Amino acid sequence: MDKLATAAAALDAADELAPLRARFHLPEGVTYLDGNSLGAMPVAAPQHMADAVTRAWGERLIASWMDDGWWQMPVTLGDRLAPVIGAGPGQTVVADGTSVSIFKAVHAGLSLKPERTVIVSERASFPTDLYIVEGLIASSGRKLQLRLAGDAGAGLDAALGDDVAVVLLSHVDYRTGELLDMEAITRKVQAAGAIMVWDLCHSAGVVPMELDAWNVDFAMGCTYKYLNGGPGGQSFFYAARRHHETARQPLTGWWGHAEPFAFETGYEPAHSMRRFLTGSQAILGLKAVECGIAAMEGVSIAAVRTKSLSLTGFFMDCVEELCGGHGLSIVTPRERMRRGSQVAIGFEHGYAVVQAMIENGVVGDFRAPDIMRFGFAPLYLSHADVLRAAQVMRDCLEAQVWTDPRYQVRGEVT
Repeated sequence: MDKLATAAAALDAADELAPLRARFHLPEGVTYLDGNSLGAMPVAAPQHMADAVTRAWGERLIASWMDDGWWQMPVTLGDRLAPVIGAGPGQTVVADGTSVSIFKAVHAGLSLKPERTVIVSERASFPTDLYIVEGLIASSGRKLQLRLAGDAGAGLDAALGDDVAVVLLSHVDYRTGELLDMEAITRKVQAAGAIMVWDLCHSAGVVPMELDAWNVDFAMGCTYKYLNGGPGGQSFFYAARRHHETARQPLTGWWGHAEPFAFETGYEPAHSMRRFLTGSQAILGLKAVECGIAAMEGVSIAAVRTKSLSLTGFFMDCVEELCGGHGLSIVTPRERMRRGSQVAIGFEHGYAVVQAMIENGVVGDFRAPDIMRFGFAPLYLSHADVLRAAQVMRDCLEAQVWTDPRYQVRGEVT
């Protein structure tokens, strides 16, 4: 124990990102390891959103569409977020929910390959990705097919063929935390003549990426995890500039029109990234997202990644030393190049252990059938937090908390 405490203290003393914790509100006595599901609130958010409500909406009313930049917010926020995902300006917007953005991206990819009929994704994808593709196929009026590769990109070679139009993959697996090689896979998919679409929900903000340099076609992700944009915050949507004049997205609303205030009867898409917008956005939601983006500005993603790997690696070490002998299985890869910013642990009684840990001030979450998930947000977590989490887990295991019926009751949200 002394060895782990000494290691945590040394790592925290050398942490150049430690001052960033002050940018976030964290409840007293809580070790928050669920930033991979909902990030912590930036301390600037309440005042920033109150100003949008009381001054901009309350006093300026409709004038705020121009005076406060509401109309341009999807584009301006997209450009502010772009450096985090390795994109140049004019290729990213912040708008709509992630599910809507997935629908748009896959449809846009299909529009570029009209002679092909297969969409490839992973069997272990976050379910909504597959649900959206199923819905797109059902409503397309075309004979399209969804073909599933194995977990973590396994079997992708066999799934590819001259009938594949679009490949949709998650950069980081939402359950296991495994990180895919975006550059290599994008190259492979495009060599097979298909369009590459990436879901960045579990990597944006913690894993360096170069969407432009790696020639990615389309990408999207949520803003409410490691980007700390608030519950249900709008997604971001990236489209490579080379596709702006040719790709078609299906939800052709007035915000994507070339002349939205001309109020023409026919639709003419904007000759820019705006063509991927649809309708009026929830401005108060965008104001929360703006706080999350602002909290990251000026921070090196490379430094974030270095700390992320340190936190996750140290957690694995702590769990192995403190919790060994209880039948746990660390599912997340040990290899640094294959690891996102979460640690997934398989355990038969994982749900009960997570509930007991939450009751003791360490917040993680659970994914069926047996995965305890712990997300590590480098902007506001310390190695001391990591050690405390492992200690609480050990205590719960030793107490066999799964024998207590109150930890077996499952709520609607797990």
